[in-house]
Amino acid sequence: MGTDSHTTMINGLGVLGWGVGGIEAEAVMLGQPYYMPIPEVVGFKLYGELQEGVTATDLVLTVTQMLREHGVVGKFVEFYGPGYRKLTLTDRAILSNMSPEYGATMGFCPVDDITLDYMLMTGRSQEHVEMVKAYCMKQGLFALADAPDPEYTSTLELDMSSVRPSLAGPKRPQDRILLENMPANFHQTIKDVFAMKRGGCFEEDSEYSRWLEEGGYSVVEKTHEHHSGISKIKCEDEIPSLSHGSVVIASITSCTNTSNPAVLIGAGLVAKKAVERGLKVKPFVKTSLGPGSRVVTKYLEAAGLMPYLEALGFHLVGYGCLTCIGNSGPLRESISKQIEDKDLTVAAVLSGNRNFEGRISPYVKANYLASPMLVVAFALAGTVDVDLTSEPIACDPNGQPVYLEEIWPTSAEIESYITEYVKPEMFEVEYSNVFKGSELWRKLDAPKGLLYDWNTESTYIQEPPFFQEFPIDIGNMGDIKDARTLVFVGDSITTDHISPAGQIPQDYPAGKYLISKGVSKENFNSYGSRRGNHEVMMRGTFGNVRLKNKLVPGKEGPWTIYLPTGEEMFIYDAAMQYMKNNIPLVVIAGKEYGTGSSRDWAAKGTQLLGVKAVIAESYERIHRSNLVGMGVLPLQFKDGESAETLGLKGDEIFDILGVSNIQPGGELQVVAKTADGSEKSFNVVVKLNSNIEVEYCKNGGILHKFLRDKVKGE
Repeated sequence: MGTDSHTTMINGLGVLGWGVGGIEAEAVMLGQPYYMPIPEVVGFKLYGELQEGVTATDLVLTVTQMLREHGVVGKFVEFYGPGYRKLTLTDRAILSNMSPEYGATMGFCPVDDITLDYMLMTGRSQEHVEMVKAYCMKQGLFALADAPDPEYTSTLELDMSSVRPSLAGPKRPQDRILLENMPANFHQTIKDVFAMKRGGCFEEDSEYSRWLEEGGYSVVEKTHEHHSGISKIKCEDEIPSLSHGSVVIASITSCTNTSNPAVLIGAGLVAKKAVERGLKVKPFVKTSLGPGSRVVTKYLEAAGLMPYLEALGFHLVGYGCLTCIGNSGPLRESISKQIEDKDLTVAAVLSGNRNFEGRISPYVKANYLASPMLVVAFALAGTVDVDLTSEPIACDPNGQPVYLEEIWPTSAEIESYITEYVKPEMFEVEYSNVFKGSELWRKLDAPKGLLYDWNTESTYIQEPPFFQEFPIDIGNMGDIKDARTLVFVGDSITTDHISPAGQIPQDYPAGKYLISKGVSKENFNSYGSRRGNHEVMMRGTFGNVRLKNKLVPGKEGPWTIYLPTGEEMFIYDAAMQYMKNNIPLVVIAGKEYGTGSSRDWAAKGTQLLGVKAVIAESYERIHRSNLVGMGVLPLQFKDGESAETLGLKGDEIFDILGVSNIQPGGELQVVAKTADGSEKSFNVVVKLNSNIEVEYCKNGGILHKFLRDKVKGE
């Protein structure tokens, strides 16, 4: 078990493993058991073969869409079938890696000969690989081609020959878009943006019409079907002005495709062919290369492809979580100013696995997931408002149009590069010293001793308040009375909405706090880098620039209404005011509450703001367990009911009754009192899976129970 949702990539090797919440992990490290219900197992049968020009990224985006529609939260998924047996292990790893995005606990890939071949290719000894095969055969874990299909709770099937080049976006990984449908999809996104500006109703106005009339500057005569002008590409060398759909970030980043040679060498070949045709990345696009392994740069350099990627601006910026977690760094000031002045909806295209609102950059509203090869292509095009299956990607120095198919490598080309340049010794060299760290790391002066010496002046690490005024005896867990709603949100609220990990805006509570401590804006760093400081993180809770709180309709960002006075203010400020007046808080939400990263601060921050319970239509697995781990009660509307069907507005006063007799999977009564004195009563389901989770909530969290038991000698 791992503390990161990317733990699931290990399933690509046939190793059972998945991510758990950081709070659960802390408890396990302190000797507490890990509890989970026995999961259902969904079988996903693959057959056929991917067509020429289709990548493993296209496959996984298709699988993600299908599994989200099927519903696999809290379940295991296992891949099988004749198509599965033809997939390379690195392609299987992509399928496994995306399991948090399709909602499953894991996506398992059984061991077979392809698993063993990969182990040899990555530097494992022949003796070790033979031992693995013998063990799996003895245990019945080796997937034989002539074995009957296993029995599953339910099954899905996909003919891989039907998979077509795709992206996903603009804000969820399951929202797949066929490459040829990008213009139509983006135009719908723009209509949605304009509708929100107009209070929910789209009406074509002068600004929208002006964008439609913009056209482009191409010598190509083909008319873009969604515009009245000609194709939306630019051939001149001058820096063009930004428009809706301009790509301002294009990143080959580590997440889903982490170190898959097929798509990374493919990206290098796209870059090579583009450079040879004289193409350049549009000047407003911020490009980067952040692979998941040092081996990637070794084989790209050995293949002679690195110079071509660098010629297009895809320079190495590091290894691991970078642009995909909001660490792209600032956009050029002239770019961000244009975006703000024109209120533009610009785009990012990245080869990661998460594109949630506000995650990549606060300036980018439309975020798309794509293969590394398409990342290069959209950086060259400079816009997502283009059909790369039929329109030119750009013009060469002679003004001649260049089409994507002209710079797209064949599968045979890619395979020949892999065979020649991806060698076992690369893995042996890079991973033999993996635990030594860099010279800078080894030179760090680390304090010694059993207790950490807290620095009260630090803006990065502070002693958290979770165990201050910590009573040994818990007493009874009483009803929640006269609670108010802090945040009222809809479906697919992610842990990025609840606890952002990207840039810290200077005019938001966390930014104001850092400025008060003498930290300049350029040294803010990110929420993720300051997660050791609860003062920053609680101010950043529900601090996403794209959060839509229904208590403040038509407005985005960390805003709410302090209901006793009707005053609009920051969510953090309102929470502190409620706390001062001893008013408990609830959060009301829709479906899939807490999707995305296994971010424990999404639960820790919620608790520190004084939230006693969340009432949602459904939860993502890890966030539900994190809420339990912090003593926040996860409650669920009964089937067929929601805030909407019950007529809740969010301004009611709530009583949650029956808490002292709480049972796993039981029900509690909620009474919502309105301003006119009327009451609505409804029952909610207690989303606690076991008696031990009841104990966690009674104690205020996992670690609270652990410490009490230790002090009492239990």
